[in-house]
Amino acid sequence: MTQKRSLARVLLAFTLLGFLLINNQSFGQEQAAEAETEAAASSSGPIPTEPARITEGESLFNGNCKTCHKVHQKLVGPALANVYDRAPSIDWIVSFIQNSSKVIASGDTYAVNLYEEYNKTQMTAFPTFSRDQILSIMAYIKAETEAGPGGDDPKGDETNVTQTAGDSVPAAYLNAIMVGLIIVLVLILVVLVLITTILRKYLNQREDLDEDDEAIVNPTLDFDKLVKSKPVIFLVAFLFTAIAFKVVVNQLYAVGVQKGYAPKQPIAFSHKLHAGEYQIDCQYCHTGVRKSKSANIPSPNICMNCHSAVKTESPEIQKIYAAIENDRPIEWIRVHNLPDLAYFNHSQHVKVGEIECQTCHGAIEEMEVVQQHSLLTMGWCIDCHRKTDVNAKGNDYYTNLVELHEQESKGAMKVEDIGGLECSKCHY
Repeated sequence: MTQKRSLARVLLAFTLLGFLLINNQSFGQEQAAEAETEAAASSSGPIPTEPARITEGESLFNGNCKTCHKVHQKLVGPALANVYDRAPSIDWIVSFIQNSSKVIASGDTYAVNLYEEYNKTQMTAFPTFSRDQILSIMAYIKAETEAGPGGDDPKGDETNVTQTAGDSVPAAYLNAIMVGLIIVLVLILVVLVLITTILRKYLNQREDLDEDDEAIVNPTLDFDKLVKSKPVIFLVAFLFTAIAFKVVVNQLYAVGVQKGYAPKQPIAFSHKLHAGEYQIDCQYCHTGVRKSKSANIPSPNICMNCHSAVKTESPEIQKIYAAIENDRPIEWIRVHNLPDLAYFNHSQHVKVGEIECQTCHGAIEEMEVVQQHSLLTMGWCIDCHRKTDVNAKGNDYYTNLVELHEQESKGAMKVEDIGGLECSKCHY
C-alpha cells in the first residue's frame, strides 16, 4: 500500500512537471509571437492605409522626392519599394529624411553603407517634414510597392504638363478654328446652291406651274430683302462675334508679356558701345550672374573703374558723379521682370547650364537701348527645357541619370528628363 502511494506521488509529480513545461513552452511561443508583432509594428505597422493619406503622400513624393527616387527603379538614389521593411525602423526613416547628414555622422552602419554605395551623394534634408507627413509618403510608397512595377511609369510626368508654348500657341489654335469654321460654312453654302440649282431645273421642266409657283422658283433678286434676311444677319453676327472673341483672347494672353519693352533709362548707357565695340564681358558689370540668383545691376563703383579717367566731362558721366556725391543709388528701370510666383536662378543657367546671355537677352552687344528680346512666358521656358541638351560630360552628378536615360532612350538627355518640367522647380 505504501509503495502504491509512493508511485502515485511520483506520477503526480511528473504530471505536474510536464504541465509546467508545456505551459512554459506556450508562454515562450506567445512571447515570440508578441515580439514578432512588435517588430512588424515597428517596421510597417504604423504606416497608414487611408486613401487620403496615400494621396497626401503621393503629392509630397512628387513635389520633393521624385527628382532623385522612383519606387521600383534606381535613379540618383535607391529604389524605394519595401523601404519600410529594409530600413532598421520607421523611426530611423523619419530621422534620416529629416536630417540624413546627422544620421550618417553618428556612425549608423546602415546609413553609412547607403552613403558609400551611392558615391557619397548626400540626401537633401527635410527638417520641416513632420512624422505624419513622412508616414504619408511611406503609405504612398507601400501602395505603389503592392501595385507592382507597372505603376512606375518613367514617362508619366509628361501627361501632367500643360502643352503651352507662349502666346503664339493659343493664337495658332484660334486661327485654325476660325479657318475650319469658315471652310465648313463655305462647303454648306456650296451644297445648298447645288441643291437649289438642281431643284430649280427640275421644277422649270414642269408645265403645270402657275404664276405664283413660277415666281417662287425663279425669284427676282431683292437686295433689301437679302440684307435683312435671317441667314445673312446670322452670318454677319457670327463672324463679328468670332473675330471679337479671337481679339479678346489674344489680348488676354498678351497680359504681362513685355517683349520689345525698352524704357528710357536715367543714364544713357549703350551696350552697343561697351559690350559690342569695346567687348567688355557681361560678367564684368553683372557680377552675380555666375554665383547668385540675380545678375546684379552694376554699382557706380564699377562704372568708376573706367570713368574716373575716361570721358569725365560727359553730361551722362556727370550723373554718375552726382549719384556718388549725394550717396544715392542710380534709379535704373528694370527691363526683364518675372512675376513673384516664378523662381529663376542665373547661376544655375549660366554656370551649370553654360547658357549664353544672348540666348535669353538677344544680341545685347548690338543694342543701343536695351529691350526685352524674349517672351519670358512659362510656355517659352518649357519649350527651352524640352529642346536643351544637358551637358553631363565630366560631371559625376549626372552619372546615374545618364545611365538610366540611355536604357530608356537613344536620344540626348534633355532638361525635361532631369525634372525640368516639374512645377515645384520654378513655383515654390
